[in-house]
Amino acid sequence: MTLIDSYIEDTPVAVSMDRDTTSATPAAGSLILENVQLVNVGTAVQGTSGTVLAGSAATTIAAWGQGNSYTPTSHTTFQGPITPNVRPGVLTSGTDYYERSKPQYENYLASSFVSVRDFGAKGDGSTDDTVALTAAINSAVASGKIVYFDAGDYLVSNTIYIPAGSMITGEAYPVILAHGSSFEDMSNPTPVVQIGKPGEKGTVQWSDMIISTKGAQEGAILIEWNLDATGETPAGMWDVHTRIGGFTGSDLQVGNCPTGTFDSRNQNTTVTAANLPQQCIAAFLSMHVTESATGLYMENVWLWVADHDADDASVTQISVYAGRGLLVESAAGVIWMYGTAVEHHSLYQYQFANTKDIFMGQIQTETPYYQPNPNTAMPFPAVASLNDPAPSASALGLRVLDSNSILIYSAGLYSFFYNYNVHCSDQGNGEWCQPRIFSVEDSSVSLYNLATVGTQNMIEVNGADIASYTDNIAGFIDTIAMFRS
Repeated sequence: MTLIDSYIEDTPVAVSMDRDTTSATPAAGSLILENVQLVNVGTAVQGTSGTVLAGSAATTIAAWGQGNSYTPTSHTTFQGPITPNVRPGVLTSGTDYYERSKPQYENYLASSFVSVRDFGAKGDGSTDDTVALTAAINSAVASGKIVYFDAGDYLVSNTIYIPAGSMITGEAYPVILAHGSSFEDMSNPTPVVQIGKPGEKGTVQWSDMIISTKGAQEGAILIEWNLDATGETPAGMWDVHTRIGGFTGSDLQVGNCPTGTFDSRNQNTTVTAANLPQQCIAAFLSMHVTESATGLYMENVWLWVADHDADDASVTQISVYAGRGLLVESAAGVIWMYGTAVEHHSLYQYQFANTKDIFMGQIQTETPYYQPNPNTAMPFPAVASLNDPAPSASALGLRVLDSNSILIYSAGLYSFFYNYNVHCSDQGNGEWCQPRIFSVEDSSVSLYNLATVGTQNMIEVNGADIASYTDNIAGFIDTIAMFRS
């Protein structure tokens, strides 16, 4: 458990833990407290034999923890005070990390909203709504109004540009659905939704929407974020998700993209360039935070490539291919991620390159179920200009390279399958789904409470494996309480 920036008052025991030195799973019960204020609390942390950390009438716990701790060159088991993270001032509000509630627009009149339907958008999943959506967004920005996407699937054939000053929200998660030749060229990837132009300054508010692709769109970048919010209220996205395949109207369902004979439970046919189903290469990159972008607040954002057909009565597994998850290359950083997840992309889920000053609170990943058949080299070859990782058997959950002040407060990096064989992640079965899942390369990272599943080596630093799962078993998951590079 990781508890930060919290206030506990008038309770006998703040945290009760079952972990002790005789626990069968020695890494279970990992706990980190940072910037936790206690008022009239008798016991801060209670263990099986009594008080582990005393409470107080009034005190603030700067940082305290228990569990296994790693650096690139050493590891130990600890219980007691720790040095708190150095929090960059650009990420804080007072002593706490900055946070911001999703706008509800409850004090706005109905006349403050512009419906995309009023500009001719159909939202029927087949009519090209590109022109109508663009007109609605531009009109709303010019008049200071809020763009309202009525429920529906809005097909677009070209990039939807969202300029600074936009406020956009949706009804029941409307979908912007990319389809057409603009998004079909892997060698010339194109954004489906573009937030600002490179170098554009200002802020936006965006909530309650989904961005998707229809059919083979191997050159689609679902979200490209360029906006520089320096000096502004941070730009925000709340409950905005990417969903690639696995739903009615996507042309990426069980009838289009079955696991087929490639599945190890079936014939285990080797995937090659000649037999890989081209109709299932569905996106190039889910979200790109570019070099010029800064001042971005993300909350409850899920970037998902379908592992199953959600609209199939049997929820049958499928194989859909999308290259990259979330790529952050912001030179200035200043990015907050609260409750984000990235799943099932071919090369990596999260990648941070040449960036700094990033806060992450509870991130989660899953790697593709079909890997290593094919491995990461297919169908998306590495692109050097994007700092793609070298080909390997399986995608990374998290990669950080040439970056500083990357602060992660809980990460669950999971690998459940080896070409659809789920037994590689069975508890006590050797965690043989993939060899590694988290890579740090020439970077400054602090991570509290890393949990992995199905992975033999939990942390790799500059090409060296430094943390084996065998030393960090916590039950079904394997856990490290603290890692600092």
